[in-house]
Amino acid sequence: MTVPVRRLTTGLALGAALATLVGGLPAATAVGSATTAAPSASSPGADHAALGLARAEKLVPRSTVTDPDGTTWVRYDRTWKGLRVVGGDLIVEKAKGGKVEGVHYNADHKAVGARTTTPSVARSTAISRGAARSKATDKRSDAELVVWAGEGTPTLAYDVVTTGVKADQTPSRLHTIVDAERGAVVTSFDEIVEGTGNSMYSGKVTLNTVQSGSTWQLKDSRGNYTTDLGGGTSGNGTLFTDADNIWGNGSSTSRQTAGVDAQYGAERTYAYYNNVLGRAGIWNNGTGARSRVHYGNAYVNAFWDGTQMTYGDGSGNTHPLTSLDVAAHEMSHGVTENTAGLQYSGDAGGLNEATSDIFGTAVEFYSSNSADVGDYLIGEKIDINGNGTPLRYMDKPSKDGRSQDCWTTGTKNLDPHYSSGPLNHWFYLASEGSGAKTVNGVSYNSPTCNGTSFPGTGRSAVEKIWYRTLSTKLTSTSTYAAARNGAITSAVELYGSGSAQCTAVEKAFSAISVPAGSATCGGSTPPPPTGGSQLLGNPGFESGATVWTGSAGPITNNTGRPARSGSWKMWLGGNGSTTTESEQQTVTIPSGASSATLSFYVRIDTSESTTSTAYDKMQPQLVVGGATTALATYSNLDATGSYVKKSFDLSAYKGQSVTVKFVMNEDSVYQTSFVVDDTALTVS
Repeated sequence: MTVPVRRLTTGLALGAALATLVGGLPAATAVGSATTAAPSASSPGADHAALGLARAEKLVPRSTVTDPDGTTWVRYDRTWKGLRVVGGDLIVEKAKGGKVEGVHYNADHKAVGARTTTPSVARSTAISRGAARSKATDKRSDAELVVWAGEGTPTLAYDVVTTGVKADQTPSRLHTIVDAERGAVVTSFDEIVEGTGNSMYSGKVTLNTVQSGSTWQLKDSRGNYTTDLGGGTSGNGTLFTDADNIWGNGSSTSRQTAGVDAQYGAERTYAYYNNVLGRAGIWNNGTGARSRVHYGNAYVNAFWDGTQMTYGDGSGNTHPLTSLDVAAHEMSHGVTENTAGLQYSGDAGGLNEATSDIFGTAVEFYSSNSADVGDYLIGEKIDINGNGTPLRYMDKPSKDGRSQDCWTTGTKNLDPHYSSGPLNHWFYLASEGSGAKTVNGVSYNSPTCNGTSFPGTGRSAVEKIWYRTLSTKLTSTSTYAAARNGAITSAVELYGSGSAQCTAVEKAFSAISVPAGSATCGGSTPPPPTGGSQLLGNPGFESGATVWTGSAGPITNNTGRPARSGSWKMWLGGNGSTTTESEQQTVTIPSGASSATLSFYVRIDTSESTTSTAYDKMQPQLVVGGATTALATYSNLDATGSYVKKSFDLSAYKGQSVTVKFVMNEDSVYQTSFVVDDTALTVS
């Protein structure tokens, strides 16, 4: 029979495994915090109609966040003609009365339909290509026909899932997206996220355990509990128990020490999410979960049930594998999976990994443990490098020799542990500001990528802003650009336009080189560039990447493609991989103008061999009052290898502010280059 919960003090430090964070009662203690509940069963049909989606699509509710003012944020996945749409997730923002106020479509895809439901590539071929991507042993692969809408044009694909065990004994569940029409691998990402941890540095800790008869269980009232696999890598394991409620000996020689480490990390992380962010555990529904501890070769792995996360190293490292920030880091992957669902590849992979670093850091500060004080260093206790240095540095990520300080168009190509660098840098800058500073006895000196200096707004506000961004703005393949727009919007929602909190967030994104997007903190807008009858600024791009905003990289003097005049041009595409790029600027067409004409020259060349299918596309667009109009669509089928002039009459927009935008989407195989030069918006 189970008796009431009793608090105890262990005579040990943290051990060497993690437990999964579990739910509890939500507590809306954060500024503008929100609670989450299951969506109404009637929401999908009503929202489907309100959004004007195709009949072949179906909305599948995942969660609903409700703000104190009654605004709701309903997160949906989608199917199309019965096929699961991978990357088709969206968020519907609704006013208290149910009116749809806005929609965040992942990858900007309102429509997610593929051209066909009949694959040209055999399922067995897709399975073979997916299995070849896996580095695991004892592999087993299966494939599901889906629609891939994570980036580029939605297409029929196979989601090949290959399970197995890696050399370090961590499990693997690798997803490989294979184009079902062309057979190309589009992307791959492992559902099981890896990290490395160590502990026994938090001193004497207090846990909550429950008693069953005469035996104490390593389990708390929230449902966090830890089992011992006894050297195995599968199965349920055996719940850690003890006769006197004094657990472990502070050394990795005791298996109980590893269990205590797991339990302490889980309890502190749960407390942070519940008390600070108002989130009741990983699933935000009070449901508990289990970690399973595996011992072997002088290291310990923990396998996270439900969220399928693991950490450990197979190098024979004799250190136990957990510190408090790493424990919270791993559990926060589960929160990300159950909110934005950021995939572990591309920009989204870096955002995913940085989110865990951010909340791992937040939990460490929140816990106020004198043996492991809060800092902006990741895994500083584990000495995994053997020289006393941490795994990662948030104030200057490049100090680890591999991470980036500043976002670039190449960030998406890095391992997520290193593409996380820019967002980690953003978090530090927004919290503490630039330059030299000492926090809790640790010295930092954070540079900016644009040479600016500014103060931070405090870690507490930035934590709440990022959590709101994660839970109400980001979707599965969100980019750094989406993170900037989402965080600025969240800061306005929580703290108001022009607030110091929003200003710090905005300045910090600029300081890591993420280009300005549509979201701002408010205030005055600089007047549009003028020049007689020519309204566009830097129309021939000879001033470099100025005036125009959007993706970093397309405005270039790279000699790989010729400019029409001068040496600079806008080179969209040419990557030979799934890519979306855009550039834009906003001007006002005078109300007294008798005519207004947009013109530009475009040169298109391609490596695509087809003469019938448009795989890579570029559109000149006009954005007016939030509505986007595609003026034309060019593709690999329009390739001529020479510059051609295009002109469009914009007289209908006299007296209005218009955004001239060029948007390019390139698929995963064979490049197409769209080179734009000598733009003009002339009025008379």
